[in-house]
Amino acid sequence: MHKHLLRATDIAAMPIEKVQHQFNTNAVRLTRSLSAAAGMQRLGLHMVTLKPGCDSTTHHYHDADEEFIYIIAGTGTARIGDESFSVGAGDFMGFTAPSEPHSLHNSSAEDLVYLMGGESAPVDVVHYPDIKRSMTKSHGRRSYSDWDDIHEVTTRDR
Repeated sequence: MHKHLLRATDIAAMPIEKVQHQFNTNAVRLTRSLSAAAGMQRLGLHMVTLKPGCDSTTHHYHDADEEFIYIIAGTGTARIGDESFSVGAGDFMGFTAPSEPHSLHNSSAEDLVYLMGGESAPVDVVHYPDIKRSMTKSHGRRSYSDWDDIHEVTTRDR
């Protein structure tokens, strides 16, 4: 295997990591990290399988990181903002930063397989409007606050 080339056989032989979202016990992704295998640090690209009935994440959006999903196989339901859309093989979703909140659910009886990619800025804030929570990512550390615990900072004269 060359460090800049992952052949289909290399990808198929990669270990699958089970990733559960920290705020959603039903969000379980079976993931192969293609970008990590190629040594990439500023961009993430993952081949993900969602089993039937599973969510991809908690409905969210980022302040700094743009991200995308490209469906390879299967069907599911994408939630973008307050709307839901049936999605399947060949469909693409791209999310700017910030964007409308988004999430994906495997509403079928078959596996849903997709490429998920995006930026990996050292500092980002991820907002989860359904659970009224925000998570701050800062140089390897992650912390969250519930919206009821966040207070506006008053401006001061300089």
